[in-house]
Amino acid sequence: MKWTWSRWSELSADAVYRVAKLRQDVFVVEQDCAYPDLDGADPTAWHLLGVDGDELVAYLRAFPPDDRRADAVIGRVIVAASHRGTGLGQELMRRGFDRVQQAWGPAPVWLSAQAHLQRFYGGLGYAVCGEGYDEDGIPHLPMRHP
Repeated sequence: MKWTWSRWSELSADAVYRVAKLRQDVFVVEQDCAYPDLDGADPTAWHLLGVDGDELVAYLRAFPPDDRRADAVIGRVIVAASHRGTGLGQELMRRGFDRVQQAWGPAPVWLSAQAHLQRFYGGLGYAVCGEGYDEDGIPHLPMRHP
């Protein structure tokens, strides 16, 4: 497994395509959720890609704390269906959290979790930090790692 942490502008055209395809395959097609995944935020994010052979199988994007939010933000967390149930999601999140702490110092990390994944994120140290909400027809919870 090869891991890379990159700015959007540092990703090759092939890598950008693979990211968009994986996100589309899971978030739009598999979850039957028509929403604007390409939201304009990718150019300002950092991207963690996990590649197995030639296949992108794990991905997340992260944003540093800024004037609007004191927390770093992790989002678009995804593991390809072919690699689920292997512990790769936990590894992805641990690597993402470690990279965020390394890049931006010790800061809380916030994420918008699909509600059915509350236990998964809770096992990684994230706690619900507000009321649940609907995002594109899918129940979500705000979660934060201190």
